[in-house]
Order: sequence, then C-alpha cells, then structure tokens
Amino acid sequence: MFIFFLTILSAVSLNFIIMKITPQDPVAVLLGRMASRGSLVEGGEQLIKLYRAQFGLDDPLYLQYWNYISNLLLRGDLGYSLSYFPAKVESVILPAIPWTIGLFVAANLISFTIGNILGAIAVWPKVQKYIKYLIYFIMPLSAIPFYLMALLLLYLMAIKFHILPIGGTFRVGSVRGFDLDTMLQLLEHAALPLMSISIGLIGFWALSMRGIMAVLLGEDFLTYARAKGLRESRIFLRYGMRNALLPQVTALSIDLGLMISGQVLVETIFNYPGVGSVLFKALRTADYFVIQGVVLFIVVAVAFATLVIDIIYPLLDSRIRYKV
Repeated sequence: MFIFFLTILSAVSLNFIIMKITPQDPVAVLLGRMASRGSLVEGGEQLIKLYRAQFGLDDPLYLQYWNYISNLLLRGDLGYSLSYFPAKVESVILPAIPWTIGLFVAANLISFTIGNILGAIAVWPKVQKYIKYLIYFIMPLSAIPFYLMALLLLYLMAIKFHILPIGGTFRVGSVRGFDLDTMLQLLEHAALPLMSISIGLIGFWALSMRGIMAVLLGEDFLTYARAKGLRESRIFLRYGMRNALLPQVTALSIDLGLMISGQVLVETIFNYPGVGSVLFKALRTADYFVIQGVVLFIVVAVAFATLVIDIIYPLLDSRIRYKV
C-alpha cells in the first residue's frame, strides 16, 4: 500500500516538474499559434488569468507545488482544458475512462485465461495431439504489436470483407438504450479493438505458460498426486495450473504498463472513445493539461491494478502471507 501511494505522489510530482521545465507558457504559445493562423481566440485573456490563478505562477516554487498537490489530491482539480475551455480537464477525461477500463479488463481476462490454458495443455501428457498443435499457430502472433494487429484486422475484417464495423461504438443514427440491440451494437463495434489486443496477448501467455508447465511436469508433487489416484483433470487444474499461475500473475503486474500503452494506439486507430482517443486529440491540439491528465490516469490505473494483483497473491498460493 505504501508503494502505491508513493507511486501516485511521484507521478503527480513528475507532472508538476514537467510543467515547470517547459520553456514557454503553454497557454500563451497555443493562443499565439491560433492567432497566427487567423483563428479567433475567444476568452484568451480570461484563460491566461485563470491559468495563472490556478497554478499561482507568481508565488514561490514551493507554494506552487503545494497548491498543485492540494488542488489535485484534495479536490481532484486538474485545471482547464485548452481545447475545450472553459471545460475542466477531468470533465474531458472522465467520460472516456469507463470505455478504456472496459476494453482493458475484457481483453486481459480473455487473453490471460485462454492463453494460460492453451500453454498448459501444450505440454501436459494425456492430451490429444491436435489440441497441442493449436499453440504453434498462436505463438507467432505474440510478436505482432497491438497497433499492427489492429491495422491488419481493420483491413481484413472491416475494409476487405465488411464483417465488422470500421470503428466507433454505435451505428450512425441508431437509438441507444438499455436493450438488446444497443448491446449488440456495442459488442460489434468493440470486437475489432478487443481482438487486436487479445490475439497477441493469447500467444504471449501461452508461450510463457508452456515454459513454466514444462518445468513443473517433473516435480514430485505431481507424481505423488497421480500415485494417490486423483483424476487427471484435478491434477491439471489444482496441482499443475495453480502452481504455474503465480509467476504468470507476477508477469501480468509487470507488463500492465506496456499493455495499456498499446491499447492507447488501438483506441486511436478504431476511433474508440477511450483515453487513447482523448490523448490523440490533445496531442493534435497541443492541449497540454489534458495530456497531463491522461498520463496521470494511466499511471494511477497501472498502480491500482498492480495493487489489486498483489492483494490476490495469497488466494493463489496460501504460503504467501503479508505481515505488518
């Protein structure tokens, strides 16, 4: 728990430092760029005043840091969005968070479950050979990055054969509600982003589990379980899979950051309304504070997911206990 809060504090502090080392005022630079292109800048002076008041730029550095920390941690205030002024940053990011979390959780649950089962089956004795051979078609997919897989699926399943929609979340002009048609639309439009992330991860988890399970096959506890006359399915699940899952869960907690960063690109490719699309639009419009907010959200999400994984360790292996 201490590491979790230390990570959050470090991320918040890093956001403040990045803001301070920026050589120019991001608001003034953005307004100047817009004015040079002939764009009408409404409320420019008010935006600069709010920005300077928000972060107290005329105050000493230590006071600016305290104001920034207190505004963020106590009030959840990330400042004003430059592109959607006078909207706050949190009002821009919050609607996108459920979409990102839903896609992330679904993709990881599917890939982690299927990948580990296939990897364990690939080396387990008394399993049909044709099932074992399936893994050889899946493992090469682990080398394909998320964004490249997304482009391949987009071309094949949306452009070439028109099996799935090209992007978005619902059909244009459709009426949305809590009904079956809305749910089917949601699943149909989420299929390609979900497949883009899951397919590569299935190969990764299968390859990793295959190596771990191959080492466990020679352990004495498996031989003892068979000598007791236990069913093969019980030995596979309770003795084999359960012991092999612990290092897999550890790998999951380590790779969470890479997974969510890859998902950001996938969301952008499919115009999925998650934080990836928000980040892409913020980068295009130089919305400095929205970019900060998205980065902070990613750090917090990864830290929280790692904390949850750390808490469930004792459920996987009763030998693990946390003592104060």
